[in-house]
Formats: sequence, C-alpha cells, structure tokens
Amino acid sequence: MRNRYIEQFEQQQIAGKEIPAFRAGDTVRVGVRIKEGDKERVQNFEGVCISIRGQGTGKTFTIRKMGANNVGVERIFPLYSDSIETIEVVRRGRVRRAKLFYLRGLRGKAARIKELRRK
Repeated sequence: MRNRYIEQFEQQQIAGKEIPAFRAGDTVRVGVRIKEGDKERVQNFEGVCISIRGQGTGKTFTIRKMGANNVGVERIFPLYSDSIETIEVVRRGRVRRAKLFYLRGLRGKAARIKELRRK
C-alpha cells in the first residue's frame, strides 16, 4: 500500500512524458543523452526488451543487444529518466513470457524472436 501523496506527486512527474506502449520481446531504439565534457550528444541503443519492472517513477526496462564479437550487452533504463531523449519501437515481437532472461543463454539464430503479425 503506497502513500497517496507520494502517488499524487509521481503522477505529476509522469504526466509530461510521452512513452510509447512496448513490452518484452519488442525491439526498441532508445536515444540516450550523453554528456562528454561541456558537449552533449544523443546515442542510440537498440536491442530487444527483455524485461519491464517496477511501478510509478521507479519503473525500469532492460534492453539486450549483441555487441562486438558477439558479446551480449544489457542496459537497464529508468523509464521516466531525464537522460532518455526518445524511445522508438522498431518491431513487435511475439513472445509468451514477461521476462526473457532465457535469451542470455542463446546465441545466433536461436536467439531470434518471431515478429508479431498484424491482423
């Protein structure tokens, strides 16, 4: 049971953010603001969303991509962070789980996710 004043404050924080609807299995491109010295740039991180957890302003999602030399790279993003510039859904995946941690043990073609077909 959460304090109603905290929930009300969190709703005000969330209100200004435009977040697309995505779930585990979707391929997502996240534009992250990176500050290097006095300069600032946006770097994209594209991969499969393997989990979404938490609630309110503490909600986070985990993105997994294959980096150089087939090394898996996972990154956890707070959903309502100021450092996130954009979130774009590249493709929708058809999965039967909410958490796709089993992808960590798969390589190559075995780690592919079928695309969700539109009707």
